[in-house]
Amino acid sequence: MNDQRLRLDLTELADEVTVVDLRERTLRTSRRLGIQRAVATSAAALVLIAAATGTALAIRPDRSPSPLPADTPSVTATPTPSPTPSTSASDAPGSSAGESGTNTPSVGIGKLFYGPAKVTDAKTNNLRSWRPGGDPVRLLALPELAAVGNVSVSPDGRRVAWIEDGGDGRSTIFTANADGSDKQTMRSGVERYCVTPVWSPDGHLLFREAKATGEPGRFGVLDTHSATKSVRWWATEPSACHAVWSADGGTIAMNTDAGVTLFDTDGNQKRDVPGLDPSGTWWSSHFASLSPDGDRVALYRYHPGSEDGRDVARFLQVSAVLETRVGTQVTLPLGGRTLRQVYFQADGSMVVRVQAGNGYAVLLVDKDGRKISETAEPAALKDMQILAVVA
Repeated sequence: MNDQRLRLDLTELADEVTVVDLRERTLRTSRRLGIQRAVATSAAALVLIAAATGTALAIRPDRSPSPLPADTPSVTATPTPSPTPSTSASDAPGSSAGESGTNTPSVGIGKLFYGPAKVTDAKTNNLRSWRPGGDPVRLLALPELAAVGNVSVSPDGRRVAWIEDGGDGRSTIFTANADGSDKQTMRSGVERYCVTPVWSPDGHLLFREAKATGEPGRFGVLDTHSATKSVRWWATEPSACHAVWSADGGTIAMNTDAGVTLFDTDGNQKRDVPGLDPSGTWWSSHFASLSPDGDRVALYRYHPGSEDGRDVARFLQVSAVLETRVGTQVTLPLGGRTLRQVYFQADGSMVVRVQAGNGYAVLLVDKDGRKISETAEPAALKDMQILAVVA
């Protein structure tokens, strides 16, 4: 079977995925991954993992550029442009996209961290950081599946956490400085698809244990600062995937059979976000960011039946921001452009990424929904997705 035939077959397989119970999705994914690991050393295996875990990321045949040393400015390395519709915008750093006039200052936007948005046949892929007004900086290199599917950035931007597969479904959490130095092993025997490592405001990590069979087990909060890497285990074991911790430290959002459910830091359910029903008007099985007080969530929302439900693997695209208490949609000043991503900052403002011409722009939007500033992203970030925004 040639590579082209394999890609076509996998595309048909991905089209058949439907929204089902989260626990069943996790088990189904684990069974498929068991088969995939047998061929994990080939480029075809990377394609297979991407399709079967529902990362919903397009496969492209080109290989990523060779990694540069950490902290090397990446102003000369521009990835191959993705096939996105073009209207009109400049890709120059700091230029205003989608509006007339001169540059709009972007004071108030923190440092943005980026990872690859697509699975290719590269063995590793570098993260990057960018602060509006400066140039992108190339950071540490990670195994590609970790860089696309599970890496997370600490709230202060100093450390990153990721999971590497141990080959038996029981993987290992690592942390390192953003430049790749001081790599540490945090814990082995963890599940890497349903709940990826999630940082708390004080630098702890929420994770999910994997049983000997590779199925998801207990939730735990790991103290990354302790010498013994101690874990506080939840007494509850909710049927949930993905997780985001609010900046005030009081709320954790996770995907459940209700769509999005809010929990306290001990895993006790607080409330479901209204208006999400797999048999109703709207449904969501992925979200990217939670407001500092847990009152708003940025998620990927769609009409059930309009597209196939996504599987367990993480998906960071956003199509709406909802009030978590009443389920109403928050109006964003997009200027007619397509919404791509949203991240809440610690002060409650939002960094909103929109399609702008043949690239992207980031908007700073305050808590009242007013646009404060807009800056075009450098072209070098076009094939990447935002992972986090830190102060």
